[in-house]
Amino acid sequence: MALVRGWLRIPFWQRVLAGFALGALAGWALGPTAEAWFGPLGTLYVNLIKMIAVPLVFFAVMNAVASLHGQKSVAALGGRTFAWFAATAALAVLVGLSVGWLMQPGAGVSGLTADPDYTPKALPRVVDVLLNIVPTNPFQALAGVAIGKDADGASAVVPGASTVLQVIFFAGLVGFALVKLGERTAGLRTLVGEASDTMIQVTRFVLEFTPIGTFGLIAGLVGAYGFGKLLPLGTFVLALYVACALHIVVVYGGLLLAHGLNPVKFFKGAAPGMQIAFVSSSSFASMPAAIRSVTHNLGVNRDYAAFAVPLGASIKMDGCGAIYPALTAMFVAQYFGIDLSATQLFTILVASVLGSFGTAGVPGTAIVMVTLVLSAANLPLEGIAFLVAIDRVLDMMRTMTNVTGQMLVPVLVARETGLLDTKVYDAGLTEVGVAPETETP
Repeated sequence: MALVRGWLRIPFWQRVLAGFALGALAGWALGPTAEAWFGPLGTLYVNLIKMIAVPLVFFAVMNAVASLHGQKSVAALGGRTFAWFAATAALAVLVGLSVGWLMQPGAGVSGLTADPDYTPKALPRVVDVLLNIVPTNPFQALAGVAIGKDADGASAVVPGASTVLQVIFFAGLVGFALVKLGERTAGLRTLVGEASDTMIQVTRFVLEFTPIGTFGLIAGLVGAYGFGKLLPLGTFVLALYVACALHIVVVYGGLLLAHGLNPVKFFKGAAPGMQIAFVSSSSFASMPAAIRSVTHNLGVNRDYAAFAVPLGASIKMDGCGAIYPALTAMFVAQYFGIDLSATQLFTILVASVLGSFGTAGVPGTAIVMVTLVLSAANLPLEGIAFLVAIDRVLDMMRTMTNVTGQMLVPVLVARETGLLDTKVYDAGLTEVGVAPETETP
């Protein structure tokens, strides 16, 4: 027990950083065998996160909606949230295009061959994406599998994170029903609130496993890939990381300053969610830590956060849906010697912003988005296959950008609407582990 208490006294970010560094060292030392030895630790961690994500979202959204009875600000909050989602996505596209133009990741690249196993993904129709939001069986959606429509309009299994929107829809509908029934469901509203508090506590327990999960994920990644596959596309990898870093620091930091908020406080409070996003490469898996970060560390109203963060995890993808498609379009154009016209650049901007809202819920979001953007801009789709081999390395930074944006927008909207506790924000809390027993929910 003394060892456990000593481990928990170490700041959370230091434990995660130690797991990252030791995992990279183990992966480099053991090579491909590191994935067999330590990969299961990473898999266990991701499974634990996914285990809590759906029930956490279900009870949190239902409780959030049920707690808003008597208020008229729900529509206004939703409108502001969507507006900031779109605005920051547009800025992300501009950052991706600018970095692609400055760094020229596709110019002078030689010796690349397309992945022979790559096949382009079929794009779902917008109407099918919208229809898939409504679950035909809410219990299947809660189980992580739902029936929707594929690109050809036929019934198909829609697995994984794509069911989050369906869970949000059903939970919101039940929450509105609890509001409509008034005092007849007062006891049930209390029970839902207690269930939400219970899932938050379970989340704290699971997140303590983050340093060990980080070790396993990074060891397996470094052992499997090494550096050989990165060398021919090193400039593109660097360009993506630079673009994402600029968007996070300059764009997000600038928006925080414009709202009278200290960016350092934000990044300090958002760090746990960002760390989990980087190592897990999953907005869905990062969602519990993101909700915890924006409420406990950044002071966003918990009911609003329970609505905004899960919604952002489903449709807010600045890294995968904006920066990456824009940068890939520049890479493909440069590789094939195509001069992009003003019309093509504008098309890339519009397709990235609008497409990210329509395809973020489907598996393989980044590849689907790139396919959509390149098709809209009349660029060769063959260029996508060059990037498949290094997608896992790219996805780490893309996902961290996604999740950072998913935490930023609720902070901005909360600041504008008086739902931000500035005392909590300025306190600069950074822990997502087990909170003191005296903590107020």
